[in-house]
Amino acid sequence: MMEFQPVAKRGIKVPKFSQVPKHIAIVMDGNGRWANKRGLPRVEGHKAGEAALLDVVAGAIEAGVSELSVFAFSTENWKRSPEEVRFLMGFNKEVLRDRRDQLNNWGVKVRWVGRRPKLWASVIDELEEAQRMTKKNKVLTLTMCVNYGSRIEIVDTVNEITQLVAKRKLKAGSITEKSFGKLLSTNPLKDVDLFVRSSGEKRMSNFLLWQSAYAELVFSEVLWPDFDRQELWRAIEQYSTRQRRFGAAIDSPKG
Repeated sequence: MMEFQPVAKRGIKVPKFSQVPKHIAIVMDGNGRWANKRGLPRVEGHKAGEAALLDVVAGAIEAGVSELSVFAFSTENWKRSPEEVRFLMGFNKEVLRDRRDQLNNWGVKVRWVGRRPKLWASVIDELEEAQRMTKKNKVLTLTMCVNYGSRIEIVDTVNEITQLVAKRKLKAGSITEKSFGKLLSTNPLKDVDLFVRSSGEKRMSNFLLWQSAYAELVFSEVLWPDFDRQELWRAIEQYSTRQRRFGAAIDSPKG
């Protein structure tokens, strides 16, 4: 396997950003199209995407990002062919096993967010082992969203609230945005500052919708296997030019 260094890759210098997002969310899209363009089956694109992920993690560390969340497998991905689903389950398991030592050495804390139903027990085991091994790391938190969907996360939270109210452990009508957020399965994930999607598609695809309410959106034309730390830095540079007002407004008439 190729090895990546979290600093000084091939003499590439990290840009000086005017502001760095604390939390970046990424939809890693375009693996299948990357492979098909080369006359290869879709699974070859997923294999190539592993290198992109490791390079992006390294680039995030170099830039000073503290949280990186990636969409590895969605609750909607079960609709794909059985062959591709089987490959993705096995591949996610192998990547976690093969790369957790490297991530641990980089000081990366690995977290898993997602639903247990339907997910292979062996994949859950690898995710939980990666979490256990890296739980004390503080350089960067890498949240692997596997069998995750934002709408079902919100529905699951509402169902949990109704159960708590029924058991009189929670008062009806007492929920606030803050208390609701604490009950989400992604808690304690911070709000997303920068939301990035590769491959040119311009949609969020049910990924961290609650957490991305005020995220800055950047859509890259680069297919995921060709996405690297420099493309991540370009997204951060775009983010640096944005004015984040969170619903406020600045009165600056010209004339």
